[in-house]
Amino acid sequence: MQETDHAITYAFEGDFDDATFAVETAIVGKGLVIDYVSHTGAMLERTKADVGSDVKIYDAADIFLFCSAQISREVMEADPMNISFCPYGIFVTDKDGEVRVGYSKYPEGDMQKVQALLDEIVQEAVAD
Repeated sequence: MQETDHAITYAFEGDFDDATFAVETAIVGKGLVIDYVSHTGAMLERTKADVGSDVKIYDAADIFLFCSAQISREVMEADPMNISFCPYGIFVTDKDGEVRVGYSKYPEGDMQKVQALLDEIVQEAVAD
């Protein structure tokens, strides 16, 4: 596990496609529906010249966006402004052959329920 001020990531033993499949399987396996998959790595690569850069940030990077009706209701009943954290995301990155799976850190309090769910999903994905 690696932790920064704003994210927690885990190494994935395998390639990017296997990691994205494992994440998708872990999310769906919890009975959750993936709302959207953002192909952020492809967008960054496609637009780098347009913004005056020649830096390749990732070999690949996707973000899976989804919600949990049960946990979302719990955290938003506690504080309706917790809507600002929804949908939740799990990202998969490949940089120089190092594949990582992670999520954003959430504030202390009720949002730790979401963080615990994300950590459970990520750990399941990297264990497969």
